[in-house]
Amino acid sequence: MEISDSRRFQDVAIKSVVYAFLIFGAISVAIPYAWMFVTSVKPVEEIQSYPPSFIVKNPTLVPYKDLFRLVPMMRYIWNSIYVSSVVTVANLFFCSLAGYAFAKHRFFGRDKIFFILLGSIMIPWQVNLIPGFILMIKLGWLDSYKALIVPAMAGVFGVFLCRQFIMSVPDDLVDAAKIDGCGEFTIYRLVILPLIKPVLATLAIFTFLQQWNSFIWPLIVISSGEMRTLPLALSVLNGQFGTRFAMVMAGAVVATTPMLVVFLFFQRYFMKGITMIGY
Repeated sequence: MEISDSRRFQDVAIKSVVYAFLIFGAISVAIPYAWMFVTSVKPVEEIQSYPPSFIVKNPTLVPYKDLFRLVPMMRYIWNSIYVSSVVTVANLFFCSLAGYAFAKHRFFGRDKIFFILLGSIMIPWQVNLIPGFILMIKLGWLDSYKALIVPAMAGVFGVFLCRQFIMSVPDDLVDAAKIDGCGEFTIYRLVILPLIKPVLATLAIFTFLQQWNSFIWPLIVISSGEMRTLPLALSVLNGQFGTRFAMVMAGAVVATTPMLVVFLFFQRYFMKGITMIGY
């Protein structure tokens, strides 16, 4: 009886420590976002007051109005949404299709090709910047959506993720579909895709957030103001209106809100995908 009570006490103590660390981590992450939002609705006199305070005495939406009045934010938002959405959809299609081929088809050099692809992950992405820029010049794609979308339409990580997940799909299902007369693309569309929704949601979140936050590549290939994405716009905003802290924070709020919406929308599938991939 004493042993069971002692073990129960240890379990409770361990869970309490874990929950304390999780709560501390959550608060540490949430505080900067809360401060960013609070600052975005503060009037100038409250921002300059000392000591700083989380409490807003006279909240105002003037920073947001100035943001959309002085800066073409709607154009920047559209650019980021369009590029991130197209790249995400393309990755879901091409990566899942390649993952299906590597997982369920036997062809000459399949494993070697796959391991070569995995090996390419070890190459720093900075190495590809100059060759990629030269290629964009040769193709005449500089300062266009093509330069932002085409190089990111598929990724090795996405192929690996889909391949590992599709390998867990029973071969009997694929064989049964072939016996019923289904072609390869029909099997992919009707058998594989419905079974890999969790991993597709996981890949969608990773890809969308990566493209939404992409800064270096757009900085290299984009030169005109109308083609800027939100990360570039925030950089310019900080340079032009760096002393207007509320306006800069308002721009940061506008830039981060879609990411939170995407994560909350796919959260259930994301957690399921991470759990199943772990097994």
